[in-house]
Parts: sequence; structure tokens; C-alpha cells
Amino acid sequence: MSLRRTAYLALLVLGLLSALSAFYVAQLRFNYNFNDFYPAGDPDLDYYQGYTRRFGNDNDYLLLGLEAPAGKTVFDPGFLQRVDSLTRLAKRQRHVVAVTSPTTLSNPVVEGLGFFNLPYLHPDEPARRAQDSTLIYRTPGLVGNVFSPDARAVALVIQTTPDLKKPPGDSLLAALRGGLTQLHFPEKAYHFAGRAVAQSVFVDRLQWELAVFMSLSVLLVTALLWFTFRTWWGVVLPLVVVLGAILWGLGVMGACGVSIDLMTALLPVMMFVVGTSDTVHIITRYVTELGYGAGKKEALRVTLKESGFGSGLSALTTSLGFFTLMTSSIRPIYNFGLFTGIAVLLAFVLSFTLLPALLLLLRKPQLRVPRQQGHSWDGVLGRLFRQILVRRRLIFVVSGLVLATSIGLATRVRINSSLLDDLSKNDPVRLDFAFFEKQFAGVRPFELELLPTGGRDVYDLAVLRQTEQIETYLQHTYGLRFAASPVTLVKSVRKALNGGGLAEYRLPTDSLELARLRSKLKLFRKKPEFRALVTPDGRAGRLTGRMADVGSIRADALNDNLRRYLRTAIDTTVLQTRLTGSSNLIDKNNENLTLNMITGMSIDIVMVTLIVLALFKSLRMTVVVLIPNLVPILIVAGVMGLAGVSMKVSTSIIFTIAFGIAVDDTIHFISKLRLTLAHETSLFRAVRHTYLLAGKAVIVTSLILVGGFSTLLFSSFDGTFYVGFLIGLTLLFGVVAELTLLPLLILFFYKHKPAEIKKVLLPVEQEG
Repeated sequence: MSLRRTAYLALLVLGLLSALSAFYVAQLRFNYNFNDFYPAGDPDLDYYQGYTRRFGNDNDYLLLGLEAPAGKTVFDPGFLQRVDSLTRLAKRQRHVVAVTSPTTLSNPVVEGLGFFNLPYLHPDEPARRAQDSTLIYRTPGLVGNVFSPDARAVALVIQTTPDLKKPPGDSLLAALRGGLTQLHFPEKAYHFAGRAVAQSVFVDRLQWELAVFMSLSVLLVTALLWFTFRTWWGVVLPLVVVLGAILWGLGVMGACGVSIDLMTALLPVMMFVVGTSDTVHIITRYVTELGYGAGKKEALRVTLKESGFGSGLSALTTSLGFFTLMTSSIRPIYNFGLFTGIAVLLAFVLSFTLLPALLLLLRKPQLRVPRQQGHSWDGVLGRLFRQILVRRRLIFVVSGLVLATSIGLATRVRINSSLLDDLSKNDPVRLDFAFFEKQFAGVRPFELELLPTGGRDVYDLAVLRQTEQIETYLQHTYGLRFAASPVTLVKSVRKALNGGGLAEYRLPTDSLELARLRSKLKLFRKKPEFRALVTPDGRAGRLTGRMADVGSIRADALNDNLRRYLRTAIDTTVLQTRLTGSSNLIDKNNENLTLNMITGMSIDIVMVTLIVLALFKSLRMTVVVLIPNLVPILIVAGVMGLAGVSMKVSTSIIFTIAFGIAVDDTIHFISKLRLTLAHETSLFRAVRHTYLLAGKAVIVTSLILVGGFSTLLFSSFDGTFYVGFLIGLTLLFGVVAELTLLPLLILFFYKHKPAEIKKVLLPVEQEG
């Protein structure tokens, strides 16, 4: 079979596979599931899932904050009338379970055989306004939850159906916004917070940013390819290969039923900049051979022979950099590492099947740049090589000082995250969440399960007193701004049975009073707040609340102190407790970040070490390869410490990805050096020849990589911004180390003839 027929057959097979991939890509959906960021396989996650089956999720709610008109308080009758209309609208929505609103709050009272709900507010009776406001601000659980301390805002707590997805969540938000408009609430006077809001905003932005990043990447890579090759095929062919790799990678995701989330949305951009590397190396070498006068088939044969080994190794190391992210227990990071690693390998396959087939079928290109001018890169790189040799001592000294400083600054990096730290501080969504932090109890949920021991239930007097003691600690020491528990229920029932007076809002004084009280509890047990705080058999209870989003560092310290308090101050023979909840699981991710990052980096380093040992069978060469790739990582860690950038879920992936990509150029360099040494007796001449041969591709691919990652700087997500900025910075430092430290380290660690160096240095010294 002729080469042309083989090429046509290859294109047919690749076309069919691309069509299949396109089918599965059409099945992809965007998704932002808050639960996906919990640590998969963790015992605390299993416990929390059982907890939610007993009491429900702690984030199935939507907060709607409403500010009173300027110069008025929330007790203004006109304002309360609009709030009540909005409350009725919210209750009618399909996915709303219950609504807590200032206009529906009531003070239950039991008199004789009758049960009455006395409203806290009487907007139609202006004379009672002072009495109403006094009662509300003296009643525990209302201020900070429904009413702001300054009486300038109220909140509707809208309980939604469990695990509300984006379409119904968007419909609910649209209905509420429509109602707000009809009731003439100014846009600045209302604020949303909760899971449905975050889910809606994140998914919409993911879709928009994916289109923007891809467009910017295409424009940038196209410009750089044109600048490099100055031919239409030098631009179009790499784009075809990379777009094919992206299509295949997303097709594999679609076939596996994986959605596009905050992390996997980066896959197309990653592939666009990373996947271009092999095509640039191939076309650069191909053009070089054509420039030397080789025929098309011969140039292609030499190119594939000399580039295949290095490209295969670089694809392996890059994919390993992504595959090591699978050590993470966070599902979005796991998926991102898995499918991006697969896409890298697919890009390699296409680079050595689709690209050669296209080059073979095209006519032998007429190089637009004359041969003498076309090799101007040799002159530039030759001068750069001589300058590096002249200033080798300065390079070593500066590198050592920069490295020492970076290590010192890197010790300042802290692992810290908050619930919305991927949004900038001035983002409208984050400002809305901040409104609830300032005016109400906050948006960070708190969950503690109560487990009575010794055959007791949650209504046992000893258990209630222990629970009350924990509540007091949480509100006065821990920082909980709102709390509800079985104690809340018992106190409320006692108050209702004693005329509704605030003085009666307390626990029974003795077991006899509690026994009479328990006989009345059945009147209230069907109320939703009872089912949410106590299991039907009374054997388990829930202490729930909200607080400010203090960040994971502060939260860890608070939780450590809480656990210590529970061990020392609470009688475990009466009551046992367990801290749980979504916030606790998110915080626990941070405990694994450092371990996952170290594990991923260790795997990368070990694999690169094994590859170099297999190539050169030399520990010295292993050191030579690792140093110029670890130095940029440490420098960027120092930059993070200097700039105060915290380690969190999104930024934890930076180092393993950057190392896996940065080592590509080193692999290409040493693989070409290995081929050169096969017919060159002098190590020095081999290093210089390799430097001139690989330098252009190293610089061009690095520019493409840095430029591609720089498109992420336009993201509205802080995590994505820092991924682009820090990986781009790492690769920028990496190419500098590649062109300076790598050749010097090779010559330093291996014997070479001083006379040969002088021959290269002589022209520079004479110029000086």
C-alpha cells in the first residue's frame, strides 16, 4: 500500500472517530454541584449522608434579604405589606417546602384546650408598633435570623426541595425576581444567597468563560503560529490537530457521563495550549529539514524519527502531571486530572497520525523565508549560548539567591478557603452574601448531631441541660449567631403553655415539670421545625445554626477548641456529639490538600527520574533535569507567599500541572542531546548543537503556553485567574531556566574540554 493511500485511510478512520466523539460531546452538560466538592470516600462524608437522611441537607435553602426604604424601618406598614405579598408568592412556587418570613411569624400560646398562634406583627394597628418591635427584639432566635439588628432589613428563609438542580433553581429565582419587580423593590434593596444562587451563577459563567477562553486561545495561538512559521499550513494544521484532540477528550468525558464543572471547564483551554507543543516541535523540525534541502518524504521521516521519542516522553510526563491529580479526594479535581491526562495522550496520537498524514498529502510547501534568513534563529541562539557561558558564575549565584529567597517566602503560604473564595471580593454575588454576613447570622452552616446515651432521648432533662450548655458555648465563644436545637423546641413549648411570656422561655426546673411538658409535645411534633431537629423516636437530635464565613484556618481552630470543650465539659455518659455538615466537609478538604499536592509532585518527580535514568543511566543527569524544573516551582511558591495567595482547592493543582508541562522542554532537549551524542564525540559540541536545534521550539512552545494560560487572567473566578497566572509564571521561569541553567548544569556535571569553551567564548571576549 502506498504512503498516500495509507494517509487517506488514516484520515478516514480519524474522521469516523471524530464523528463519534462529536456525538458524545453533544451529550455534555454544564453543572455545578456543591456536593461534588466533598471529600469522596471519606468516613465523615458517609456519616453526613446518613445525617441528611435523618434531618435533611443543611444547604437546601435560599435567603432573600429585603432592605426597608430610606428613612424607614422594617416596621413600616407599606413595606410589610409588600413583604407579605412576596412571602405568599414564594410559598406558591413548586420547589419551595416552607418559608420563614417576618409577616408569618407567630407566638404560639396554649390556653385551656385551645391552641393559638399570635402574630408578632400587627401592621394594620400602628399603635402596637412599639410593642411589636420590643417583643421581637427581646425574643431569642428572631434578630439575626429574620430581622437585622438595626431594624433596617428583613430576611425570608426559603426552604427548598433537597438537591435542587439548576433549571428549577433558575425558575425559582426568576419567579422571585419577577415578584420583586412587580412589588417595586429596587434592585439595590434586595439580596439573594444560598445554594441555588451559587449554582446558577457558576454554571452561567462557566458557559460564557469557556467560549471566551477558547476564542482568545485560538486568536493567540494563531498569531504565534503565524509569527513562527509564516505559512498558512503552519497555522491551520496545528489548529486542526489540537481541536481534534479537544473534541476527542470531551467526547471521552461525554461517553463517561461526566459533566463540565468549574475544573473540567479548563480542559479545552489546557489542551489548546498544551496540545500545540508536539505540533510545533514536529513542524519546526520538518521546516528545518526542508530548509536543508531534503525532500518531503525524507524530511517527514527524519522528523518523526527524531521527534517521536521526545514527544512521546513529553506526552507521558505531561499526562502524568494531570493523572497525579487523581490522588485528590475531590471529584471535580479527580475528573479534571483524569480526562485532561487522557486528552494529552490523544493529542500525541493525533500529532503523529493526523499531522503526518496531512503533511504527506499536501504539496511540498514553498518556504516563504529564504534559507539564509530562515536560519536566523541559529545566530540568535548562538549568541545567547555564548552569553550564558560567559556569565555562568553570575547565573549560578543569582539562581541560588533567588531560590533561597523563594523558599523563605514559600513558608508563608497558608492553606485557607471560604465558601465563595472563587469569586472576587467585588463580585455582586459575593457582595450579596456579605450582606447576610453583616446584617444577619451569616451563610456558613453549622451542624452538630446530638446522641443521648444510657437509654435516654433528646427530651431527657439531663440531655437538655447538656445541650443548652453547648449552645451557650457556641453562641458566646464559638461565634454562632443563630442556633436551633431540641432545647429551642422545649423552651418554645414551655413558653406557649405558660401564656407566651418571654420569662417562660426556659427549660423546666425539674423532671416533674418536664414530664407534664412532654405530654404536650405531641401537639407540636407535626410542625416542620420539630421534624428538622429531632428524629421521630427522639433518639437523635440536631443542633443547627449559621455564622459568618470565617475561612478554613479560623474554622479549624474553632472546631479544635469545640472538640476540646466537648471532651472536657460535657458528660459523655449523658450526651455524645459529632460535628458534621457541609462546611465541615469542605474544611476537611484543606487537610488533604497538602498531602495530595506532595503525593502528586512526588509521583511526577519519581516518573521523570525513572525516565531520565532509562535514557542516560546516570544519577547526575537526573539531578541536571530536575533542578531547572523544580526551581521555577519553588520561585512561584515564593511569589504566592509574597502576594498572600492561599492554597485552596483551585490553586492546589498548580504545581503538579506546571511541573508536568514544564518538564516537556527538558525531555525534548535531553532526547535530542541523546541522539546528537550518538554521532558527536564531544559533549560540549553536542550540547551546543542541541541548544541551537531545540532552542526555537522551546521558546515558541513556551510563548504559546504562557500566552494560552494568560487568557485565564480574564476569568471572574479567582481560582481560575490564579491557575492561569501562576502556571503561566511557572512556565515563564521554566523557559528561562531551560535556556540558562540546563546547558550549564550538563556541562558542569560532566567533563568537558576548556579549550573548546574558549573557542566559543573568544568572539564574545574580544567584543568586550
